Amino acid sequence: MRSGKNTKGYPKNDELYTPKYIFDELGCEFDLDVCAPEEGPLHTPAKRWFSMKDDGLAQKWDGFVWMNPPYSKPSNWVDKWLDHNNGIALLPLNGNGKWVRTLWNSSAYCILLPPNVPFINREGEAKLSWYAISIWSVGEKGNEILNKSTFGRVRQ
Repeated sequence: MRSGKNTKGYPKNDELYTPKYIFDELGCEFDLDVCAPEEGPLHTPAKRWFSMKDDGLAQKWDGFVWMNPPYSKPSNWVDKWLDHNNGIALLPLNGNGKWVRTLWNSSAYCILLPPNVPFINREGEAKLSWYAISIWSVGEKGNEILNKSTFGRVRQ
């Protein structure tokens, strides 16, 4: 785990975990978590996972995937996820990256979550997000799950 602050004062560590209530609401099991902690998913319902040590970007993805990538550099993750075309992703929705436009112009479905989603750090403490957070889906299964959720209106 990286520690310290970058020049803007933000934590250098990208290792924050998706809150359990999101998985409870989605109500599904994933074949693969492509960005899990080394010890395995905290509470992600996934049969298999890749950690930072495994370098999920360098691995072959298969099945229905969950992706909550490092928010400091999500571009390559988003490209691979869109190419895979079968899964659900949790991403910040900020307008500073080319990847946001790529995602927005894709066929992916999207739901905006309420502000200040409480992510979980390695110590189990809730840390509010600094970004607007969105859930995206691609592929028939993911789109159906998003449409059945009660998170809010789905942008299709």
